[in-house]
Amino acid sequence: MNDLIHNAIEKQFGVISKVELIQSLWSGYGELSKLYLESNSISSLIVKHIQFPIEVKHPRGWNTNQSHLRKAKSYEVELAWYKSWTKHCDDYCRIPKLYHSESTEGEHFLILEDLDTAGFPRRKTSLNPKQAKIGLQWLANFHATFMGESPKYLWKEGTYWHLATRPDEWEAMKESPLKEKAKEIDQILANCKYQTIIHGDAKLANFCFSEDMNQIAAVDFQYVGGGCGMKDVVYFLGSCLTEMECEKYEKELLDYYFTELDLALVRKNKALNYEALVKEWRSLYAIAWTDFTRFLLGWSPTHQKLNSYSRKLIGVTLSFLEKK
Repeated sequence: MNDLIHNAIEKQFGVISKVELIQSLWSGYGELSKLYLESNSISSLIVKHIQFPIEVKHPRGWNTNQSHLRKAKSYEVELAWYKSWTKHCDDYCRIPKLYHSESTEGEHFLILEDLDTAGFPRRKTSLNPKQAKIGLQWLANFHATFMGESPKYLWKEGTYWHLATRPDEWEAMKESPLKEKAKEIDQILANCKYQTIIHGDAKLANFCFSEDMNQIAAVDFQYVGGGCGMKDVVYFLGSCLTEMECEKYEKELLDYYFTELDLALVRKNKALNYEALVKEWRSLYAIAWTDFTRFLLGWSPTHQKLNSYSRKLIGVTLSFLEKK
């Protein structure tokens, strides 16, 4: 942390007593730290320090200029998200508060609320289907909040894996019907009638839970942008459930998500044809899952998520496209 940020924090929040590294950011683009304060009002803060590296070291070897530009833009998007959009989020789609931000050439700082002390201290590496419902509830409320909104200052198309930002991974795929249909799949999702703003990286690691597992909050908004809510749903479920659970509880979990979405749309006074929305988004579940699988096949063809359930949904999608 440079002196500018250190002084800005101490001026606003009081003396820093301890700095604890939480983790390095992906590919060496900075670090996430927890700051302990000698303060009676706020005892700790989270600082996300983004600093573009001289030499990029991607853990899977994707050290291309395209990759760097995508990451650089992602941090600009996250800053825009916190500055322009978070005022619309409430306790139904809880996120950390932004206290302060600074930007200089090649560096960004986000000073955020510490969700641990705000009542969300638990992190999970897996969930059971019942627990997964709280994540779907958060997503339903988030999607309802921004239903029909144009993603100004954000990614036009949310998620980090969509085709336009992943030409290298598409090129790396083996020749297959899925590779041939990748653009068509991408266009179906991009052109769906009912659009919202999606989290874009809604994996389990980006959610924080209360001790009793009844409350949830989300972090990491680098890939927030426009899109179909099914993109978030498939990515979340694939990150927290086994392939057997995904298949066995698919209908139950989708039914739950759409019930919560209906409640949230009413609460947010969003006037739209709910039945038409459900019909469209349900039909895009397998397509969204297949789209993410397309990315994995190019990025990491031995990834554990390339399982029998994913292959089944690829088959469902390709059969649908053949009948169009």
